[in-house]
Amino acid sequence: MRVLVTGGTGFTGSHLCRRLITEGYAVRALVRDFRRAAELHRIGVGLIKGDLRDRTSLKGALKNIDIVYNIAAAYRQENVSRKELWDTNVQGTKNLLEAAIDSWVRRFIHCSTVAVHGNVENPPADENSPYAPGDNYQKSRVEGESLVKDYMNQNKIPIVIVRPCGIYGPGDVRFLKLIKAIKKGFFIMIGSGEVYYHMIYIDDLIDGILLCGIKKEAVGNTYILGGNEVVNLNQLVDVIAEVLGARKPRLHVPFTPIYCASLLCEWICKPLGVNPPLYRRRVDFFSKNRAFDISKAKRELGFRPKIDLETGIGLTIKWYQQNGYL
Repeated sequence: MRVLVTGGTGFTGSHLCRRLITEGYAVRALVRDFRRAAELHRIGVGLIKGDLRDRTSLKGALKNIDIVYNIAAAYRQENVSRKELWDTNVQGTKNLLEAAIDSWVRRFIHCSTVAVHGNVENPPADENSPYAPGDNYQKSRVEGESLVKDYMNQNKIPIVIVRPCGIYGPGDVRFLKLIKAIKKGFFIMIGSGEVYYHMIYIDDLIDGILLCGIKKEAVGNTYILGGNEVVNLNQLVDVIAEVLGARKPRLHVPFTPIYCASLLCEWICKPLGVNPPLYRRRVDFFSKNRAFDISKAKRELGFRPKIDLETGIGLTIKWYQQNGYL
């Protein structure tokens, strides 16, 4: 089976490429910079230079491909413009879909995100819960996913949509600041800490994505992929502290003053082209519910997350320590 992976140099994409190689697939990765993809090349992934934003660069990439795993996305760093988000997450997705149709690809797996649901008003959310994007990144992912659904409904190509929860594991550093602060005893909870957060360990996510590529029942469906446990932020912090052997943080500060301070930081820093030290998206992490129902994936795909939160956090922290981050 011949597959193309976009976003292969990213955290999820690189793990997917490694698993596909292990499973015996012929794997090709669409990359913009060959230097960043040296490790993929070493393990047997074929590299082809291309960019989702340039449809002409996709023609050769999709030749003789059976399955496309569209993992690539422009993320919401503070220096990414609205146009850049739309160029990759919307127009780039359309370019890839059209090229896949032209190349008679047999299945198209589109990796979206549970962020399309924004703040979950009535947790847990499932695949039919309403879209509620709260920023330009989330809006771009909603529009990109809606575009994919249009193609799905028109039966232009067999499609499966995946919405991962908060992804973590060895190799990812998005939770490093949080873990460092807890280890050093500097962490302060903003708000009550009672909002929900739903995570998925990278190996479990890859299991789910692979099921979407092989299960006949998956075509034409959307699946939320998350771990078995949903915790609130207080519980998450306690688990991290326990694994570290650190004191459990107990200090809280009110949410509203910190949010106002983040707004002021953005107002001052952005016109100067400086990344604000505090910004609303980071503060929003402490105010929005993110709890999801994964029963559809379990029922229809046979999805079974294996790594519990404490084990996954432990493996992630061990990787940080081994690589000099902690």
